[in-house]
Amino acid sequence: MRVPIALVLSSHPVPAAAVTAVAFTLAIATGLEPWRVGVVTLAFAANQLSIGWSNDWIDADRDRASGRRDKPVARGDVGIPTVRAAAVVAAVVAVLLGFLLGPAAGLVHLVFVASAWAYNAGLKSTILSVLPYVVSFGLLPAVVTLAAPEPRFATWWALLAGALLGVAAHFTNVLPDLDDDSKTGVRGLPHRLGLRGAGISAFGALALGAVVVAVGTGGPFAVVGCVLVLLVAVAGCALVLRGRISRRLFVLVLVAALVLVAMLAAGGASLAV
Repeated sequence: MRVPIALVLSSHPVPAAAVTAVAFTLAIATGLEPWRVGVVTLAFAANQLSIGWSNDWIDADRDRASGRRDKPVARGDVGIPTVRAAAVVAAVVAVLLGFLLGPAAGLVHLVFVASAWAYNAGLKSTILSVLPYVVSFGLLPAVVTLAAPEPRFATWWALLAGALLGVAAHFTNVLPDLDDDSKTGVRGLPHRLGLRGAGISAFGALALGAVVVAVGTGGPFAVVGCVLVLLVAVAGCALVLRGRISRRLFVLVLVAALVLVAMLAAGGASLAV
């Protein structure tokens, strides 16, 4: 059982489950038929597995050099060829499932996957590191709305809110690894901004995303959600300015992100143009 468990851990299961849950939630909120909800969920589960595995496969040498004992590939629990094969197979499955939802949804989903792979393949080490997150998360609502029997693209505010959620995800995800990444040559945008700049950018993106959804929907729930996210963002920025990464910081990010996703889901059918 060692290799299967190592494969699961190499897939970055927590963020993979989170993104899959967002897609599932939006699919239900927009009123997709049950089978379409199922295919959307499976497509995102597969694409997230492929993204996680490709990350650990491509970064194997770097992870070993920085002593990442939390990475199964770096520890030698599973071989690089196995993880590479799993990543490719999962990517193919994800793309096929996307096109099962229709040509438009399939094409946008393909861009989602390609963008994320581009991050793993090298963009993570450049000043453009945030771009794949903007593209992929920004297109997530569009994949869902295009999966409907009568495909329609997502509204401007849903796309922008998704992109801002991606910005927050990127900056938050790298906060614990800023020092290790810098030692091994990873100099993405968060690394250039530093701890305070990256942390404030994450909360600022979530706050702006909440404002965008509130403006886009205009509903009372969105307004209340927006106020809550703004309060959480202020608290988060106060922690960041103290210069410490603590569990409370990540809890605040999670709370703000969950509220933002709930605001998007509350938009329901209005997510589509």
